[in-house]
Amino acid sequence: MIHLGMHTDNWRPLSGSFQTAIEAAVRHKLTHVEFGTIHGQYFVHGLGYEPSVSLLSNPRKLRKYLDQKGLEVSQIDAAYPLFGPDGSTFGVQYIQQAIRFAAEIRCPRVDTTDGAMKTEGYSDEEVFRIACENYRQCLSWAEDYGVTINIETHGPYTTNADFLERVFRHFESEHLGFNFDTGNTYISGNDPPEYLKRFRKYVNHCHIKDVSSALAAAVRGEETGIGCSEVPIGCGVNAENIKKCLAFLKQTGWDGVVSIECSGLEENIRRSIEFLRPLVA
Repeated sequence: MIHLGMHTDNWRPLSGSFQTAIEAAVRHKLTHVEFGTIHGQYFVHGLGYEPSVSLLSNPRKLRKYLDQKGLEVSQIDAAYPLFGPDGSTFGVQYIQQAIRFAAEIRCPRVDTTDGAMKTEGYSDEEVFRIACENYRQCLSWAEDYGVTINIETHGPYTTNADFLERVFRHFESEHLGFNFDTGNTYISGNDPPEYLKRFRKYVNHCHIKDVSSALAAAVRGEETGIGCSEVPIGCGVNAENIKKCLAFLKQTGWDGVVSIECSGLEENIRRSIEFLRPLVA
């Protein structure tokens, strides 16, 4: 069964709070949410203008709050780039603590990725070796806590199908999966339905993004990722690909959550849900 959820990061460009995003999920009768994490404190978040959650906050208090709202957490986002030396220094400990936090709130997945650009001064082979070592350190935590680490298509390594497949095959671990993103695969110049088919065996969570015609004309094939859809899901040039991807997931008996990523304006959220609900029903 496919469940419809939403990323609280939709409210980041609007300087919205976590609570604002949660209330929107309740208002639109969604069953799942996803949120970003802060490894420490951030004054903008403290002031209420950032929709992520600090890993220093009380996870059990958060779980009680979400239980009261009738919401499950499909995934928490700890996507500090792991594909390079900064991932070794900063990303590994960040993701390890996100895994601990996820287990406390009964969340089954933690999202990771590679970054917006290639790692300067390192060959692809060197980046592959570093990424594998970083994921190995995180996977030992994932195994102990019963959490799955996802890799999201977002940067030049994860939107390179051969490179990404090599990482998955290196581990073939039940604790390493794929967070498929319709918008990032499209903007990178890939074909979203074909990318999904190639990695179907690893997919356990999805981000659903559309792409405006203006953005596609300006940067498709040059950029590899976008934060969220500027237009409601179904109102951009990626709408037909989204329909095909969801149809394929249903045809193959996929059971999981598809998380809406579009600007958190009320009209955008409403129209996105109206477009997606019949497709996942």
